[in-house]
Amino acid sequence: MRAKITSILMIATLVAIMSPLSANADSMPDAPDPNLEFNLTGAGATFPFPLIDLWRVEYKNVYNNVNLNYQSIGSGGGIKQHIEKTVNFAASDAPMKESERELAPGTLHIPEAIGGVVLVYNIPEVPNKGLKLTAEVVSKIFLGEITRWNDLAITAANPGLNLPDKEIVSAHRSDGSGTTFIFTEYLTTVSPTWDEKIGKGKSVPWPSGLAAAGNEGVAGIVKSTPYSIGYVELAYAFQTGMSYASIQNADKTAFIEPTLDSISAASSGVADSLPASEKSWVNVSLVNAPGKDSYPIASFTYLLVYDDLKQVTKNKAQAKAIIHLIHWMITDGQKYSSSLLYVPLADKVVEVGKQGLSKVTYGGEKLWDYKTSAMPAGDLGIPKWIRDNAKWWSEGLITDEDYINGLQYLIKEGILKV
Repeated sequence: MRAKITSILMIATLVAIMSPLSANADSMPDAPDPNLEFNLTGAGATFPFPLIDLWRVEYKNVYNNVNLNYQSIGSGGGIKQHIEKTVNFAASDAPMKESERELAPGTLHIPEAIGGVVLVYNIPEVPNKGLKLTAEVVSKIFLGEITRWNDLAITAANPGLNLPDKEIVSAHRSDGSGTTFIFTEYLTTVSPTWDEKIGKGKSVPWPSGLAAAGNEGVAGIVKSTPYSIGYVELAYAFQTGMSYASIQNADKTAFIEPTLDSISAASSGVADSLPASEKSWVNVSLVNAPGKDSYPIASFTYLLVYDDLKQVTKNKAQAKAIIHLIHWMITDGQKYSSSLLYVPLADKVVEVGKQGLSKVTYGGEKLWDYKTSAMPAGDLGIPKWIRDNAKWWSEGLITDEDYINGLQYLIKEGILKV
């Protein structure tokens, strides 16, 4: 009998190593009905717009009967339209506040990408990406306390640069913006004065500076105004060829250029502590993350979707098309992230999104039957449950029959294939 069980254990172990994600790794939502045409709508954050727009094109190349219209109106506008149920889904860089969640019960947060906010500048005397800024300097510039480029606090961090005796012109967003939320969350974290006087939010009472709507508005001010500085999303700065600063890390050991690697470093370790999609994400933050290589102004950006899509869709077929689109964005669509300087989601973050999508219904009717063992993977990809079960059996803590029943259950549920 024990020899038989040993054989089963060897088979189970081999299968677990070859297919550590179980049969559910192949599970996907139903593809959009090819006999129908779907016009899907989304609105919100400008921060992920370059990526969402690329997804729109690439998804339609595969599913040419699906048209996505995403309006890049800022996170505040996206949350407003989500609450008012005028779009199929929204996007926001700022997690919804408790007061907003109360107005939109059943909202799921689905992480879609990780990106960085950069400080773009227009200083004719300073070469592209040559400027270095400490957290103190950044906060004091936007507080209006440092007003000239040759201030000693700036020149101390930039020996050798020709910093002129010119007035600093700061630029910020006029609209409700997730990019503003990320930037002001950073300022609140690094500056007690900013925290006390201004705080964080999608819109804040800026002490000084010029205002414009959208990344393009802030970029427009900086491009057209010598000696100006403003904040925009990294992909936007990269695409438009703007100069951006390196920012001192949280450890105060180095000035970090915003890159895929430095933004990825800021997000490492967070995946293990993320809440479920239906829970509050207010306390999730990547700003000023520890680590010598971590860029300090990084963030998740989220898709917001109702757990019952009957509220915002015409029919069940359209609801299923939305689930398939979002699933594609957080899985196959991630391969397009790096080209636009967004960090692809880690597997554990993708799993959080899948778990969220599995909860979505249409009038209470489930749209995607995503089964998962919810068992953490262990060494060599063998699920911890199997390893523990084998350990207990080998130590005589459970019977042969219990162990066989356990393996049979795993096979029946599709967690193991034999």
